[in-house]
Amino acid sequence: MGATNITDRVAASLGLLTAVAPEFHPVIDVHNAGVIFALPALLASGLLDHSDDFLSLSKGYYGLDSILMLLAFMALARIKSIEKLRFSMPGEWGKLLGLDRIPEVRTLRQKINLLSEGEGAKLWGEALCRHWMAEAPESAGVLYIDGHVRVYNGSQTKLPRHHVARQKLCLHATTDYWINAMDSQPFFVINKAVDPGMIKVIEQDILPRLESDIPQQPSQQELSDDPWLHRFTLIFDREGYSPAFFKDMREKRIACLTYHKFPGENWPEAEFELREVTLSNGEQVEMQLAERGTCLTNKMWVREIRKLSLRGHQTSILCTDYKSVIEPVAMSMFARWGQENYFKYMREQFGLDRLSSYSTADISDPTIVVNPKHRALDGQVRSHIGKLNRRLAEFGEVSLNDTIEPEKIDLYVKKKVALQEDIEYLQEKISHLKQERKAAKRHITMEELPEADKFQQLCVKNKYLIDNIKMIAYRAETSMANILRNSGIASDEARGLLQAIYTRDADLIPDQKNNTLIVCLHHMANKRTDNAILKLCDELNATETHFPRTNLKLIFKLGSK
Repeated sequence: MGATNITDRVAASLGLLTAVAPEFHPVIDVHNAGVIFALPALLASGLLDHSDDFLSLSKGYYGLDSILMLLAFMALARIKSIEKLRFSMPGEWGKLLGLDRIPEVRTLRQKINLLSEGEGAKLWGEALCRHWMAEAPESAGVLYIDGHVRVYNGSQTKLPRHHVARQKLCLHATTDYWINAMDSQPFFVINKAVDPGMIKVIEQDILPRLESDIPQQPSQQELSDDPWLHRFTLIFDREGYSPAFFKDMREKRIACLTYHKFPGENWPEAEFELREVTLSNGEQVEMQLAERGTCLTNKMWVREIRKLSLRGHQTSILCTDYKSVIEPVAMSMFARWGQENYFKYMREQFGLDRLSSYSTADISDPTIVVNPKHRALDGQVRSHIGKLNRRLAEFGEVSLNDTIEPEKIDLYVKKKVALQEDIEYLQEKISHLKQERKAAKRHITMEELPEADKFQQLCVKNKYLIDNIKMIAYRAETSMANILRNSGIASDEARGLLQAIYTRDADLIPDQKNNTLIVCLHHMANKRTDNAILKLCDELNATETHFPRTNLKLIFKLGSK
């Protein structure tokens, strides 16, 4: 329905058309046309880079570039799922791409499934990561690693339970490990249906990629000449605390930065000195900082830096970067909260936790899981220990507080005897359960799981593609937000203004004579935002971006032509 380009659609159905070429006609008041303002930033962020090398579609009406642009525009316009496209106007969206209409939801899902076949989407994400790191080598030298628990509320498979800190519950979920720059720009993500822990994920999945992808690493000769020089820095929370892991990373010449899990006693406040620290956004703040050398349990010496708050709380940081001065080290650790803000923003604005596919898949890798029998026995041991502690407390209270009156001596003795019997029974039961727990393996392979406890993983092939699109969209929005901030818009208002632009109506005026496509955005509510958008137009026009597969150069304007 709504298709007007009948000739090309018939040709595509007969296999005579590889992909229809975009063709623009003069239209006014196009809904959501302001999202085209993001096209230069999307292309600069790599939306179509390397896509032909790793992604492919069979012959049809819609081209690869049209599908990728549609998915990116949907992300920026806050259409958080493919199904929600059912309630949008296909003809209006088609005008943004130079088409008569966009594909139906069913067709779009089929296209996404085709693009996600094999390893193409995953390899495309790896190529994008190398591209982003090469563009900003200084950002790639300091990387933040954090796990994000993605809750699954469906019933198709019974995933393992994870602790969800934001909900303070243990729920069925998978874990995504995100690797971001200091300014929260994402590089790549690792999905784990069964979470082996941050340290193992870093060692097995993250480090091999970083060692090969991070540009401008010191040469072997430079590392030999300077024993304190490191290749790059990893920053993570207390989950990654491990003296043995720090030592392994030190041998690989990789610096680690994390919170001290066992900081011990507070340092004297006289050791702290007021220092001026420059944050990642350029803001300067003052911090009370102190530093000592600390010997860990494995006899490894590291730097320990502490920050004293106004309330007297001391935050302890461990660091194996032995060359940097104290101020940037402290700033790098506290900038880790930017990644938490990234998760929150992506969940709320880009639907980060939404399923990209409702299918499941077998776990083919030799995955180690917790033995359900061991888990059940461990739970029983803990439960009985709790009951034992309560009985012991009651027994002690009876002995200390109860007054022994002659007429109540029988009741007193009976109460003591009953408690004593309960205590002896619980002690014997706990001893028996501990023996059973010791005999049961703590971890087993997926093949050894009882049939009733076996589970499948959520299909991640579509997720690779959708996550890549969302990372590109976030990067594009961030670059545009930086332009607006330089135009006088407050930092906390820039992204809100961009969301208003992306959903704003605009006129599309193609000029075939001059090979231009003019995008005239409708005025905003006030003069201040209009002035900021005018400066944004100047920056976007300076890129001289051409609409893909056309000779039309994009010209961005505000108001009428």
